[in-house]
Amino acid sequence: DVQLQASGGGLVQAGGSLRLSCAASRFTFVDYAIGWFRQAPGEERKGISCIDGYVGGTYYTDSVKGRFTISSDNAKNIVYLQMNSLEPGDTAVYYCAAGDRKGVGCGMGDGDRSLQLYNYDSLGRGTLVTVSS
Repeated sequence: DVQLQASGGGLVQAGGSLRLSCAASRFTFVDYAIGWFRQAPGEERKGISCIDGYVGGTYYTDSVKGRFTISSDNAKNIVYLQMNSLEPGDTAVYYCAAGDRKGVGCGMGDGDRSLQLYNYDSLGRGTLVTVSS
């Protein structure tokens, strides 16, 4: 089974930056897509970004577009989420998930579908991001 571990969360002031990492093991990255999801207190988990492991296509939900950047180091099986201009509304537990790249379809046209958790097979433990005002 694919194993995922998100890290890099913490407390930051509004306007600050954090970089999250998702370390993956027991898989071949070029066969997968990695998605980042977050769950704020009292809300459902939502997808915010994904990256295709083979062609590198990416997608962002509107709320983070222009502020967050997803990238990958395929050799190390690590996916990063650089988060800039953080807002209190970004406070959440952040998770990374892996899914078959053809099933996820990240960067292949249907962005909203690529951020649906049901298209992913493995979900890692989350990391808490708290943005203070």
